[in-house]
Amino acid sequence: MPEVSTESLAVPVPGGVLELSWAAVTDTGRRREVNQDAMFASYPLFVVADGMGGHVGGEIASASTIDRLRAVADGGQVSPKTIEKALARAVKDIASHPEATDDGTGTTVTGVFLDTTGEAAHWVTLNIGDSRVYLLRDGAIVQITTDHSVVQELVAAGRLSPEEAENHPYGNVITRAVGPSEGVTPDYVRLDVTEGDRFVICSDGLTKELTDYGIRHFLEENSDPADAASAMLEAALENGGRDNITIIVLDVGRPVDAAAQRDSTADDDSSPAGE
Repeated sequence: MPEVSTESLAVPVPGGVLELSWAAVTDTGRRREVNQDAMFASYPLFVVADGMGGHVGGEIASASTIDRLRAVADGGQVSPKTIEKALARAVKDIASHPEATDDGTGTTVTGVFLDTTGEAAHWVTLNIGDSRVYLLRDGAIVQITTDHSVVQELVAAGRLSPEEAENHPYGNVITRAVGPSEGVTPDYVRLDVTEGDRFVICSDGLTKELTDYGIRHFLEENSDPADAASAMLEAALENGGRDNITIIVLDVGRPVDAAAQRDSTADDDSSPAGE
């Protein structure tokens, strides 16, 4: 089992400060020789990519996509526009790589970022493919992203039940990816920032082995993000570990009022020396 640790950050947002904590882990699983998943987890962007195509093609596709998105996050301007520019660059990187010659080489990409440009902060999810973002809020878990897959289209058309979809032979066939074609645009969903929210961003290596109920169970049993991610990974491996597994757990803490924080800081500064 890989080592997993929790990182925390106090983030200035309109009207206050938001406390965030997160942990991320990736594992090859028990049946694959190579880990074709890649991830990036650092404020303000938390993303997972699941590569496909050839022995090394998927690894190249996911790594290229995450490298381009990391550059966007490091630049400090994360938005749909900058994300789409990064993905367009990743498509060119994949196409020009000498080892990514398979026409099917590509990758999913899914995640969340915090948008602080408006009057109130919002989360924005992005998604291409069948990796997923879940949200646990008030004891209920919801899949925020919609899979871009043949099976999901059959479910949406009423031709397949969710139960039948779980073991469908086309379960791995996705209808949208970064790499095989140009101009792929993610789906976006905006969400309010709410204290106590917990996000899980994961590749399908987790959801092949754990149900939504199972994910909720491990979140409720483990308050620390690293503990929750480790518990989910261990369970997924015990259930078969048929694919690469990548998990990010992101917790939204209590927003701290800016005025109250200034008052608290002033009180600390005015304390007699030595107290």
